[in-house]
Amino acid sequence: MSTAVAPLREKLHEDLEAARSVLATEVAGLRALAAALDGAFIRALDLLEGVAGRVVVSGMGKSGLVARKVAATLASTGTPAFFVHPAEASHGDLGMITAVDAVLALSNSGETAELADLVAHTRRFGLPLIAITARADSALARAADVALVLPRAAEACPIGLAPTTSTTMQMALGDALAVALLTRRGFTEADFQQIHPGGRLGVRLRRVCDLMHTGDAVPLATPDLGMDHALLLMTEKRFGCLGVVSGDGRKLVGIITDGDLRRAMGPGLFGRSVGEIMTPRPRTIGPDALAAEALHEMNAGERPITTLFVIDLDGSPIGILHIHDLLRAGLR
Repeated sequence: MSTAVAPLREKLHEDLEAARSVLATEVAGLRALAAALDGAFIRALDLLEGVAGRVVVSGMGKSGLVARKVAATLASTGTPAFFVHPAEASHGDLGMITAVDAVLALSNSGETAELADLVAHTRRFGLPLIAITARADSALARAADVALVLPRAAEACPIGLAPTTSTTMQMALGDALAVALLTRRGFTEADFQQIHPGGRLGVRLRRVCDLMHTGDAVPLATPDLGMDHALLLMTEKRFGCLGVVSGDGRKLVGIITDGDLRRAMGPGLFGRSVGEIMTPRPRTIGPDALAAEALHEMNAGERPITTLFVIDLDGSPIGILHIHDLLRAGLR
């Protein structure tokens, strides 16, 4: 081993050990936090669930950065919330807080001076105040209606001063509040999609019924239709296929695709009926299925397909979905 490589490996080992020590310290803090949860957490949930307005989340410094994330998580999981900077609150932003709101204040020490006016505002107007702090005897904890006290835990910083474990616990506790509220309210994937219409996740949570073509756009024919008319219908509808319904038009019983046409191509094609050419029992999907499920169904099996007929519980065709509809929506 060269003399230059050994010190490099030793340094690498030291770096990895330092990183693992940080993670182990923060994991220990999270375990202590989970064990410390008690009735105060339930009372905080009760207060937040009963808020008719919004949850105003605030904090200063590193706690303020965590507060912004907590507000975003609450809002994205069905609890209207926003962040107010405590210093800005003292200069007019208290006007953003209404009589039906609640305040969630984060401060590790519980003595953050910039929070004073915001706390006083909640006491003056009787707004619910929930505190997240590491000191049960702090001014913030004493003023709050509910104080969620973080357990004693070492900071991961080797000098014990930089907020590390404490901010990790604050963020995890905010997540716990948001998810517990989500569970209480029965917040569903559909609810989530409504407030996340953009981005990859929003696309994957869209429903087939949001993207499918309906009404006269759906190419349908009965089995007795001649193939000369069927080809004209397929060309007109532009999906490259034709759904075949039972004689009474109630059930989807087959499909004709471009592949079926190629296999049946011959001098007598125009003299044959749709029922003679069709492939029975086509792959279908329901209107409430996720768009991601539709894409999976199209790619399943030995032969990927480009269209799916959408049927209701009775097997009646109510729409059609093309892979281009999924691609245009951003699904990949």
